Amino acid sequence: MIPEIVEITSEQTLNIRHKTMWPDKPIDYVRVVNDHEGRHFGLFINDKMISVISLFIINEEAQFRKFATLADYQGKGFGTILLKKIMSIAEDENIHKIWCNARIDKSNYYAKFGMILTDDKFTKDGIEYIIMEKTFANTMYI
Repeated sequence: MIPEIVEITSEQTLNIRHKTMWPDKPIDYVRVVNDHEGRHFGLFINDKMISVISLFIINEEAQFRKFATLADYQGKGFGTILLKKIMSIAEDENIHKIWCNARIDKSNYYAKFGMILTDDKFTKDGIEYIIMEKTFANTMYI
């Protein structure tokens, strides 16, 4: 059972986004307006996609969004493998900062990856979020 990470289309992310994040909403609710501008990745186990994440790079910053792992596979390290890959891609592409809108109850998870809390908080559909970010030390500015 070796995980494989593959770049996929935004359409391929929708089923897992929907099942995991907002199953009581219409599937269009999990679309991102600028999905066509992002890079999307799926983690596969035995040819089954079990986790997805989308990466949006603007200038020297990257935001990851819609990070979701099917319930039966959560807590087994697969999401961690996918997030580490995204962090590696961002760092390799000389991104200065990566950030996300983290559900407050998941902030300790993101802190394990060196992400820190900001003062920016908001609520969406009754769920509290906080923006978390990580800067990469190897990025050089002239």
